[in-house]
Amino acid sequence: MNDSLSWPFFNDGHRTLARDLDAWAADQLHEEGAEGAEDVEQLCRSLVARLGEAGWLRYCVAKEYGGALDAIDVRSLCLLRENLAKRSGLADFAFAMQGLGSGAISIGGTVEQKRKYLTQVAAGKLIAAFALSEPDAGSDVGALAATARRDGDDYVLDGEKTWISNGGIADFYCVFARTGEAPGSRGISGFVIDADTPGLSIAEKIPVIAPHPLATLRFDNCRVPAANLLGKAGSGFKLAMQTLDIFRTSVAAASVGFARHAMAAALERAVSRKMFGQTLGDFQLTQAALADMATGIDASALLTYRAAWMRDCLGVPATAEVAMAKMVATETAQQVIDRALQLFGGLGVKSGMPVERLYREIRALRIYEGATEVQKLIIGRQAIKEFSAGAG
Repeated sequence: MNDSLSWPFFNDGHRTLARDLDAWAADQLHEEGAEGAEDVEQLCRSLVARLGEAGWLRYCVAKEYGGALDAIDVRSLCLLRENLAKRSGLADFAFAMQGLGSGAISIGGTVEQKRKYLTQVAAGKLIAAFALSEPDAGSDVGALAATARRDGDDYVLDGEKTWISNGGIADFYCVFARTGEAPGSRGISGFVIDADTPGLSIAEKIPVIAPHPLATLRFDNCRVPAANLLGKAGSGFKLAMQTLDIFRTSVAAASVGFARHAMAAALERAVSRKMFGQTLGDFQLTQAALADMATGIDASALLTYRAAWMRDCLGVPATAEVAMAKMVATETAQQVIDRALQLFGGLGVKSGMPVERLYREIRALRIYEGATEVQKLIIGRQAIKEFSAGAG
């Protein structure tokens, strides 16, 4: 349980970033109590502005467009999400969506698109969103049904997107729709669409167990200039996957942050709770539980920062390693938080308690950006591929 910043995955810049952010978060972020949809939306807007003013959103884009570093650095993203998640699930969400929501522009956007959107994302002045999922297309992206047909100098979009984070508060959406250049995933394109574009509407706000801004978007004869196309027509599937590949590792990091928060709460409870003439921490069963929690957190962090280091320093996709990190970190965090809640007994399920909030916060991370079951498929297929290549 040594200081993870001493691990060789990091350089001094990473260590300074993590320590500066931790100090800022300790002073500026507190347990957020907003539960209603309007409160959450207002709080999320405020958090984006505060993260932008403090300079943390600059790590979501490249230096050329107002960013902190020459290129997006996955280890920095992970350190930011881990430390934000330790303090506030909604602050982590606000940060993550600025990166994910604008990532397709960073990867495939034109210079004009990058100048228009990325500089404002980094400053916290525009809120970004990533619109990929549909009612019948989640893990199976190739099943997208929303369409975008070319009409002169424009594209006309029709269809729905759902489970869209920042839906209803975003200033723009990176949207993926079927343009038909080829069957399946090869006939999908990406577009950047401003929230006030005629034909784009919010069909439904979606309440979830850990309140975040989520919505279903509807496109009804929504006309956008062809200049809003991201990358080449038909390259949208690849662009969406590249975006997710960068930010999926950071989901694991956020899980580590949630788990560390739960561990700290569990330790405080263990040493302060008096039972049968001793503390809860004096019981061997408690010590065994804490041992499992500590080991799981370290294992998750090691897998997470190995994957981030491989992407940053080796320049490889690290597909299997990212999947391992995402799977292990999210599943472990769920177990750690559950153990922590158990140590609190009845208080653990009292609404508004830190461990109760964490219990609701962590659940979605095992699903979004690739559910655990999908990560297992990725890891298994990669293992077979590598074995077959070696055998041949």
